[in-house]
Amino acid sequence: MLSTISDAPAPSSEAPDAFAIDVRGLRKSYDEREVVRGIDLQVRHGEVFAFLGPNGAGKTTTVEILEGYRSRDAGEVSVLGADPAAGDRRWRSRMGLVLQSCTMPPELTVRELVGLYAGYYPHPRGLDESIELVGLEGQSDTRTSHLSGGQQRRLDVALALIGDPELVFLDEPTTGFDPSARHHAWGVIANLRSLGKTIFLTTHYMDEAQALADRVAVIAAGEIVAEGTPETLGGRDRAMSDVSFGLAPDARIPDLPGELMALAELRDGRVHIATREPARVLHALTGWALSRAEDLPDLTVGRPTLEDIYLKLTEGDPAQAPNEDLP
Repeated sequence: MLSTISDAPAPSSEAPDAFAIDVRGLRKSYDEREVVRGIDLQVRHGEVFAFLGPNGAGKTTTVEILEGYRSRDAGEVSVLGADPAAGDRRWRSRMGLVLQSCTMPPELTVRELVGLYAGYYPHPRGLDESIELVGLEGQSDTRTSHLSGGQQRRLDVALALIGDPELVFLDEPTTGFDPSARHHAWGVIANLRSLGKTIFLTTHYMDEAQALADRVAVIAAGEIVAEGTPETLGGRDRAMSDVSFGLAPDARIPDLPGELMALAELRDGRVHIATREPARVLHALTGWALSRAEDLPDLTVGRPTLEDIYLKLTEGDPAQAPNEDLP
């Protein structure tokens, strides 16, 4: 049964079992400092949900409450149909966790450690399957102390998956990975989604959230400031496009057609034209360039990236003490 706290938000119109995670009015303070300020959060079964926020924003506290490792002061929390504060061993066996850091017994090999963890779960995945899934089949007999940082991170993921969990918390899972290893990890996560697993992902890599997440929420100063798909977060889908091209050093904005000249701005040696109609601007710009035999070096069309939106949403987030999660 969920703990009931006053001032909880109105119930969702969706059935409760539609959510693997359902958070309403969550609050947490350390001494006089409130680090989580009444947030609401829902994660549907089978989706990849990215939870983003700067250090000290309340992100880690929230995740640890969901995992059942930290108490809350107020709010309702349901994870896989249970209150994490009262989660038992059977409930925990339905989840897999990849923490930010983990110390491994140095004398055990990869296979021995994965086998040890398999014994903790009622219905584990196969050892070889789990090791191969994270790309460590070549290091199966290697002691953990001899693994590189990236390989140890892959082993963290294997340990989280060995119990064949319904819900996987991935806290900065690709930290320390080279680009090839990161893309391999993305493939693992995409495969888990295809198997119907629910993924709760925290990451500082915006391209990772863009590539993997079905939905994204951003927390800043203890509050959810935006939620949506990577394409719509913070109005990204409605943002102005930027048509730009380079100029020779010390060059000035050329004599563009009147409608474009009024929109043009010179920044960092490039002409930028902000517009909600990039096709129309491109048509006018390229037609003008062809008629005058002008070159448009490095012509590009873009809109704000997910990182641009994230930085805008979190700018002005008041600095908080780095020991956010100390009891």
